Amino acid sequence: MNNTLSYISQNKDRFLNELFDLLRIPSVSTDENYKNDVISAAKAVKNSLEKAGVDKAEICETKGHPVVYAEKIIDPAKPTVVVYGHYDVQPADPVELWDTDPFEPVIKKTETHPEGAIYARGACDDKGQMFMHVKALEAMIQNDELPCNVKFMIEGEEEVGSPSLPEFLNANKEKLSGDVILISDTSMLSKENPSITTGLRGMSYVEVKVTGPNRDLHSGLYGGAVANPINILSRIIADLHDENNHITIPGFYNDVQDLPKEERDAMAAAPFDLEEYKKELGIKEVWGEKGYSTLERQSIRPTLDINGIWGGYTKPGAKTIIPSEAHAKISMRLVPNQSPEKITKLIGEHLNNIAPDYVTVDVNYLHGGTPYVSPIDMVEYEAASKAMEQTFNKTPIPLRSGGSIPIVALFEETLKMKSILLGFGLNSDAIHSPNENYGVWNFNRGIETIVHFYDQYSKLKK
Repeated sequence: MNNTLSYISQNKDRFLNELFDLLRIPSVSTDENYKNDVISAAKAVKNSLEKAGVDKAEICETKGHPVVYAEKIIDPAKPTVVVYGHYDVQPADPVELWDTDPFEPVIKKTETHPEGAIYARGACDDKGQMFMHVKALEAMIQNDELPCNVKFMIEGEEEVGSPSLPEFLNANKEKLSGDVILISDTSMLSKENPSITTGLRGMSYVEVKVTGPNRDLHSGLYGGAVANPINILSRIIADLHDENNHITIPGFYNDVQDLPKEERDAMAAAPFDLEEYKKELGIKEVWGEKGYSTLERQSIRPTLDINGIWGGYTKPGAKTIIPSEAHAKISMRLVPNQSPEKITKLIGEHLNNIAPDYVTVDVNYLHGGTPYVSPIDMVEYEAASKAMEQTFNKTPIPLRSGGSIPIVALFEETLKMKSILLGFGLNSDAIHSPNENYGVWNFNRGIETIVHFYDQYSKLKK
């Protein structure tokens, strides 16, 4: 692997510049105004894979945004790794809170990243991490050191729940066949304490609409006589947690499995500085479900959060109205055994049951996904652990993540493959937020670790 590692070192500046070109494309999948940019990003990913040296690359159309597929088959008898990633990004809003243009990447030195961090939408989630795989493959191909087959499946709808991917998977099972799915769309504990994500929470994401009068009303003429949908929605939302921050939806916890004491003890032993955590977030105190630690609350326990709330008049100046409607977006992160379909039904029934008769409530399911747990006693995990140890000189800690990649559980169901979640982001990377960033050090170490993974996996998978 020495030639490959030398190649990575010699070409690291070029790798960054090529990533910058991809980051400049505003491939926001949730907004139709960016449809052409999403297509441009797909073409850019395809071109980068072709330049890396794959045997073939193609843009596969779906009912939504396209999937980029590519492959490098060196020997059908050798193991095959299927790399999954996404080229779409979250909206940059609120743009005014960014220190620099979200789609004009810059490198800034920070306390966390003294060697510099890339600031741009998608820098970490997931263009930067996905691009590591492209560059790792290029380095190995160019030095004739690729020891296994590699396929790429890079989609453009992950940030909106991957609605087109199930059909794509079912239609392309043979094309996507392999031994393991490799994903870099997660984070690790820290640079000093590397970790591998061994579980993801699932999700149910709904939009709630509360309707009162059939039109906006004058708050002087009707105030006190007609219910205000914003007031009602605010009360409903406030009642979704009790004084111990438990979720109050009946049946919500019925299928939740408590982790064995030994697993909770292992989590408690993981290096975690609570004061540093609070400092980095700019908060005085943490919040969450009584009886659980911060690490547990953000990984092994289900949650309910309001992602947005709106209604009435919000522009400058005054407009005295009782609005006709109020809206909220709610995401519920789910843990193993919880079904997104069941939870969606439960919240719909609950909101309608507790809503007073003077408003109507509509709950619209937007997207979701099933929780996923990856075993740590399989060859694929051992290869990832050894690869990370080679790069970081420390054995990585297996940790569950609070995030969701809805499609991962479907990979196992449809393609019959386990997934390895080999991410290199940090909690301070501000994904989905203004000033998203990704360390240059992390980007380079990620490329090296992927190279080691291919090498280790090929040796162990016999």
